[in-house]
Amino acid sequence: MTTALKAQGLGKKYGRRWALTDCTLDVPAGRVVGLVGPNGAGKSTLLNLAVGMLTPTAGQIEMLGNPAGTTQQNKIGFVAQDTPTYARLSIADHLKLGARLNPGWDDSLAQARIQQLGLDLKQRAGKLSGGQRAQLALTLGVAKRPELLILDEPVAALDPLARREFLQDLMEAVTEHELSVILSSHLVSDVERSCDYLVVLVDSRVQVSGDIDTLLATHYRLVGPRREEKSMPQNQHVVSVSHTDRQSTYLIRTDEPVLDPAWTVSQLTLEDIVLAYMGRSTSAPQNNRPLLEVQR
Repeated sequence: MTTALKAQGLGKKYGRRWALTDCTLDVPAGRVVGLVGPNGAGKSTLLNLAVGMLTPTAGQIEMLGNPAGTTQQNKIGFVAQDTPTYARLSIADHLKLGARLNPGWDDSLAQARIQQLGLDLKQRAGKLSGGQRAQLALTLGVAKRPELLILDEPVAALDPLARREFLQDLMEAVTEHELSVILSSHLVSDVERSCDYLVVLVDSRVQVSGDIDTLLATHYRLVGPRREEKSMPQNQHVVSVSHTDRQSTYLIRTDEPVLDPAWTVSQLTLEDIVLAYMGRSTSAPQNNRPLLEVQR
């Protein structure tokens, strides 16, 4: 299996409002994928479509090679926004519920994680801290023994220490159980710490996707004398541009060295890249240049 998630022309409409429109995406399996975008970009809608909790209004979506919402869902673990748990149920009750609902449930794994976290099986979820609830939700997702684990902003409400601990535990689970992961987040630092593949989604359109190391190696900032975009070489895909009276600053993607001595060339950080693509117009790509899929 080479594809974790594949969407083609995917859309979801609520009444007259489209929450997701014309989303086309191919997410590889065997990777830890960071799905990044501003609030309202359609990240949660996309992930809820992926796990079969919503039905598409338009287009198609496949998970692990099969239509979303089929029996293949047994191979997918999902931790929704706010890491939902049942406040009146104990941790032990949650594990029993997980065992009843999931044919591949690994109770020894769940018990071992709870013990490692130092949690009391008798304690009700409503009495847990935000970090502890997130860890319980992650335990439920991993103990399902999925091939793909989907997490929708699972650490957004946590303090920095709890967030770091959650992400460390996630990476340990990825290594130990060979999981594919899709992690939705609006925090680039979380993606840098945890992910090796990036998808930037803005207004439901994929602005860029690719291996993070490749993205970092192929994006540059060019600063030099004012130059119009139409004069830029065809092998330099312009992501963003700004001008003063005498100077131009371009953020570009290219697979070839920038040899023009008029430019001062510098590498971009992952945050620079994400913000540049988030700032692009989604109604029409600049100068009709294609949105990018970067592959190794």
